[in-house]
Amino acid sequence: MINLRGIAAFLVLLGAAAESHAAGVTIGVVAPQNGPLALLGAQIAAGAGFEIQQSGNTLVAINETCEDNSGAAVADVLVNAKVQVAVGFLCSETLEGALPKLKDANIPAITVSVRSRILMEDALKNGWPLFRAAPADGAEAAKVIEVILKDWAADPIALIEDGTIHGRELTEAVRNALEQNGLKPVFTDTYRPGQEQQIALVRRLKRAGATRVFIGGDRNDVAVIARDAKAENIQLSILGGDAMRAADQPLPLNEGVRAVALPEYTILPEGTAAADALRAKGIEPEGYVLPSLAAALIAGQAGQAAAAAGKPLQETLLGTTFQTPVGAIAFTGAHELSQNPYRLLEWRRNGFFPPAAPTQ
Repeated sequence: MINLRGIAAFLVLLGAAAESHAAGVTIGVVAPQNGPLALLGAQIAAGAGFEIQQSGNTLVAINETCEDNSGAAVADVLVNAKVQVAVGFLCSETLEGALPKLKDANIPAITVSVRSRILMEDALKNGWPLFRAAPADGAEAAKVIEVILKDWAADPIALIEDGTIHGRELTEAVRNALEQNGLKPVFTDTYRPGQEQQIALVRRLKRAGATRVFIGGDRNDVAVIARDAKAENIQLSILGGDAMRAADQPLPLNEGVRAVALPEYTILPEGTAAADALRAKGIEPEGYVLPSLAAALIAGQAGQAAAAAGKPLQETLLGTTFQTPVGAIAFTGAHELSQNPYRLLEWRRNGFFPPAAPTQ
C-alpha cells in the first residue's frame, strides 16, 4: 500500500503547506528519501508526516544520507528552518555530526532507530539533546533474562544458538546472567542453521534432561526444532528472540512457541485506531510507521506543553508520560525509554500475542 513515490508526493504537499502557513509546533522529520534505505525512510516519513498533518503542526522534511560526516549539514537545515524538535534519525552517522549543533540551537532529537549505547553515553556526557524512542543495545537480552529468571529458574534449561554474531552474543548474555544467579544450563550448543531437520539435536536435548530451551536463532530454525521435538514426543518449552518476527514460512511455527520480541503494534489496543486511520489513507502501518507516528506525537505534545509553560521543550520531554499508538512512553533522566519495549509473546494461529497462560 505504501510506496516511495506516494510518500515523496505526500511530503512535498506537506512541505508546501508548511511554507505557506507555518502552524503549531515545527517538527523536523529526518529520514532517507533515496538510496538503499529509502524504504525505511518512507516508513518514518509516512508515520511522522501523518501525525504532524493530523495535529496541525508544521513539517520540515530533511533527507538523511546516513553517510559519515553528513550530520552537520542536516543540523544546519534544521536550525535554518527554525525547527523546534526533530524526529526520525535512522542512522547513528547522522546523529554524531548533528547533535553538537542541535545542542547549541536547543533542538531535541528523537531517534526511532539508533540503538548505540556509546552514542547515548557521549550525548549525556556532552549535554547533547538526544532522546531514544527505540530499544537500546542489550534491551532484548535484558528481557529474555527477566523472563527466564521469572518463569524457568526452577527447571532444567538448555541454551542453543546458530553461530551468528547476534545469536551468539544474545545467548552468551543469557548464560552469564544465569550463572550470576547461581543457575547452570544442563545443555549448551551451537547448531548448524538452515537444516531441513534437527532430530539429532532434539534427542540430545532430551538426553540432557532439558525441558526448557532458549534458541538464539532465526524463525525457521526454531520452527524446525519445534516440529522435530513434537514428532519425537519430546516435551520442550521453546523461547526465541526478536528474530522470530519474520514470515511464517516455509515451515509454519508450532502453536505455543514463545518469543521475546517487539510487539506487532497494529494489533495492540493502543495501536488499532491509528493503524486503521493510516490504512484509510493508503498507508500500511508496517516497520517504522507507527513508532515514527508516536515520535511525532510526542514531539508535538511536548512542544505545545513547553510553549504553554514557558519551559524548554527538552524539560517537557523528560517530565511527561505520553500516550501513543505504541503504548505509554516516558523518558528516563538518561533519555532512554522508561519501559523495555520488548515483550514476552506467544505464537497463536497467525501471529504473536501476549501469552494466554503462564510459561509452561
